[in-house]
Amino acid sequence: MDDKGLIFKASHMHKVFGPTVALKDVDFELHRGEIRGLIGENGSGKSTIMSIASGMQPATSGEMLYKGKPWAPKTMLEAQNGGIAMILQESNTIHGVTVAENLYAGREKEFAKFGFINMRKMYRAADEVLKKFGITAFKGSTKINSLSFETRKLIEIIRAMEKDPDILVVDETTTALSFDGREILYGIIKKMAADNKAVVFISHDLDEIMDKCTHVTVLRDGEIIDTLEKKDFEKKKISSLMVGRDIGDTYYREDFVPSSGEEVGLEFKNVTWGPIKDFSLTVHKGEIVGIGGLSDCGMHFIGQIGFGARKVSSGVVLRNGKRVKSPSAAIGLGIGYVSKNRDTEALVLEGPIRENILLPSLSRLSKFSFINPKTEDEIVADEIKRYSIKAHSPKTYVSKLSGGNKQKVSFAKWTAARCEVIIMDCPTRGVDVAVKQAMYKIIDNMKKEGKAILLISEEMTELIGMSDRLLVMKDFKVAHEFTRSPDLKETDIIEYML
Repeated sequence: MDDKGLIFKASHMHKVFGPTVALKDVDFELHRGEIRGLIGENGSGKSTIMSIASGMQPATSGEMLYKGKPWAPKTMLEAQNGGIAMILQESNTIHGVTVAENLYAGREKEFAKFGFINMRKMYRAADEVLKKFGITAFKGSTKINSLSFETRKLIEIIRAMEKDPDILVVDETTTALSFDGREILYGIIKKMAADNKAVVFISHDLDEIMDKCTHVTVLRDGEIIDTLEKKDFEKKKISSLMVGRDIGDTYYREDFVPSSGEEVGLEFKNVTWGPIKDFSLTVHKGEIVGIGGLSDCGMHFIGQIGFGARKVSSGVVLRNGKRVKSPSAAIGLGIGYVSKNRDTEALVLEGPIRENILLPSLSRLSKFSFINPKTEDEIVADEIKRYSIKAHSPKTYVSKLSGGNKQKVSFAKWTAARCEVIIMDCPTRGVDVAVKQAMYKIIDNMKKEGKAILLISEEMTELIGMSDRLLVMKDFKVAHEFTRSPDLKETDIIEYML
């Protein structure tokens, strides 16, 4: 095999999960020097192909060749040692230990002598690796729990690259990274292609796919629909291939007039928490207030404060004149919160879809400590239909769902609870283009119904497309405020972010 040739091949790959067919007789090839985008709707099978190649799970049937030889890794560590590393969509760090122990998980023997692990040696090795990637803000001895979600994701990237893989699989990772983290990852991807290695880039972000990839493979319902070269990339064409139809041009709100009701839905009055000082904001009913900025600007903390998840040192958050002191108080006051970190903060993964959707509604549904199961079933059925949640039944565990379907469940629990205020932190993260379109329609309908919406996002187009007012945060304070306008552009916002 020549250096520019085939590095990985899957033939007749088939994968079933109980009654669900995830992959149907898939043939897939990857060549050296490629940055191959994999794109498709939630549940289309794009992550499944590479999770099998990277040792996360076995195929039901089919064969794989890697560097011309049969390939069937039983674990991710075995695959990584062989040269295929995968960065997962959700958090994959080990809590309660150090950065070094995360970087060298499964490889502790490399630092052992006479049965004892030399932690100082491991810390030194970790420090050298971090330095190699230009990271000096923390060390190998730093506890992983003290780092932000975005930084922990960066640790996963470094762990994947530390063994110098020949194939790197990036699964919806960029949405969980800070601006600096994304730039590090993009640099790694570019270098791997230049070094005649290969990258598989799984993403719902069409603009990102078209910008970074040399080829894109489109999947739908477990089958490969087409593979395009860069010269053939066209956004509308790829979207149509993904969903099997033309999704049209209507995506965000069609109006460009900022509007709201007079009544206040949620109010921050001179709030101070940690690095956020004297923050004030009023969100009216029937208004979408967007907050944007780099991921470490403090905007995510605002959402948590508004939901009572972070206790303020001064000032108040008010809903109908009552203080929001805790998440349970927030729910009682009709406030919902779609968390950016859905697996750890928004969902009970080892619980059924049904219970996840109903959880915030239990107190409202109970009468004399009795809850009517028929009413519950109707609510769950309505939400599954509203969001087109793909699952065998409402009893399917959330952990078995694709990332996008998990996000639909985290959304559905608050619409089921009839919340009048919704705080959304990166609400369309890990969601495909067709579902995004449907969710933006739902958000627009919420506005029309008079709900107060606080939309926190790292996607500038999302904020421009949906917000009545847009606050740009930098260094934990508001740097500028924009009003909805057809003339507002990403470059206008970025100027105040950097």
